[in-house]
Amino acid sequence: MFDKLDDILIHYEELMLELSSPDVTTDAKKFQKLMKEQADLAPIVEAYKEYKQAKQAIEDSLLMLEEESDEEMRELAKMELADSKKKVEELEQTIKILLLPKDPNDEKNIVLEIRAGAGGDEAALFAAELYRMYVNYAESQHWKIELVSVNENGIGGFKEVQAMINGKGAYSKFKYESGVHRVQRVPETESGGRIHTSTATVAVMPEAEDFDIVIEDKDIRIDVMRASGNGGQCVNTTDSAVRLTHMPTGIVIYSQTEKSQLQNKEKAFRLLRSKLYDLEMERRQNEEADARRSQIGTGDRSEKIRTYNFPQGRVTDHRIKLTLYKIDNVMNGDLQELLDALITADQAIRLSRLNETN
Repeated sequence: MFDKLDDILIHYEELMLELSSPDVTTDAKKFQKLMKEQADLAPIVEAYKEYKQAKQAIEDSLLMLEEESDEEMRELAKMELADSKKKVEELEQTIKILLLPKDPNDEKNIVLEIRAGAGGDEAALFAAELYRMYVNYAESQHWKIELVSVNENGIGGFKEVQAMINGKGAYSKFKYESGVHRVQRVPETESGGRIHTSTATVAVMPEAEDFDIVIEDKDIRIDVMRASGNGGQCVNTTDSAVRLTHMPTGIVIYSQTEKSQLQNKEKAFRLLRSKLYDLEMERRQNEEADARRSQIGTGDRSEKIRTYNFPQGRVTDHRIKLTLYKIDNVMNGDLQELLDALITADQAIRLSRLNETN
């Protein structure tokens, strides 16, 4: 590990020199590429430098204990030695995590799909609440939300909703949300006051770039029609809605939220590319079998991942056996504690696998 860190340190210093070169500063594309590489390496380099300083502090403290006879100074050296040893252990763990292979999709925007599951109207109401929860979280991160399509049930619930969330690192956070979400509460539609269990399924896909997935014109059928439901002025008066059918896979995309047919078409193609990219990711994960599927965030979407129990005021994530008694905060978009715990658990699994192979 330390040979690799020394190589990274040398490469980082070379990068810094290259970035200051006039040839690079006048080449915007190259400069941007090098800046991204520098930003990716900076946390590792900083942690490694701190680690080396802490190791040096241990040596200095040990030398002081050998040479110093004054008891007060020896006690001071012992305290510094203990602090430095603790810091070295913490930094070793930090560096191991920083050196873990990064998910190439982590920085991407996402496509979010939520579908009502078992539970009729109550499931649709829950799906709408989940959507608002994610919108609130995305807004807290200053990310942009674009609604693609929504199928409402008439009482404020969503049978299905699709949206795009654009923001740096969106997939790195939202990828842990794919799966079945379960709600337990007395439904608004239930007069008997009995607790019901309903479900909604969440799917999170990284948005594919043009170069990730190439779509052939011959594989696509494009239909245009008048939009239905909410969507603003003129939504029902022009043929602005677009439906794409991808013949090889049978995937159908419907986009109606924009007034312009061109804008709906663009959204539909973005969504189709992401769905095809997601299918390719799933195929690769199946080939990689257990090692990949065991990671949190890449599991089966039919897996029950979380329960929202309103009578008890709790949210339980079943993958990491974490329960938070703050359901109102979570439903309002306060997801950071949950996501941080999932990220930490995922890193622990990956570190464990890495140690097994070394």
